[in-house]
Amino acid sequence: MISIIAAIGKNNELGKDNNLIWHIKEDLANFKKLTMGKKIVMGANTYHSLPKKLEGRTYIILSKSITNIEGATIFSDFNELLDYLKSLDEEIMVIGGASIYKLFLPYADKLYLTEIDAAAAADVYFPIFNKNDFNIVKIENRTDDNLKYKFVEYVREKI
Repeated sequence: MISIIAAIGKNNELGKDNNLIWHIKEDLANFKKLTMGKKIVMGANTYHSLPKKLEGRTYIILSKSITNIEGATIFSDFNELLDYLKSLDEEIMVIGGASIYKLFLPYADKLYLTEIDAAAAADVYFPIFNKNDFNIVKIENRTDDNLKYKFVEYVREKI
């Protein structure tokens, strides 16, 4: 199963200057809880933006520029990566960035989105998707320092 996890603003903002826009403690804890023990898929920019190694997770990187990282599996071809992921019987977490989300969105079975009730300057955005293709199975409203946000879990409609 392919799942996507992201924190997005009102206008689908994801990040600026290869950094997260919002640093919400509870969102970061939720990210850790949902990705722990799983394979996480990312692009080169996301890999380089990580402040430290995310322990307890297995890195899979889609990149034409990165060829070798100790402990990571690297793919340079999206279709080869997709075939590999589809062969696994486990939840795979796609953690970014924007171009990786765009590639995987048509194949995602589940989206874990932290929807932040704010707008901000950004240079990368989460791709627009048709919410009618998904059922919302969970919504948790939260507040952090007067910033309202919600954890929303979308599951793709099976036809």
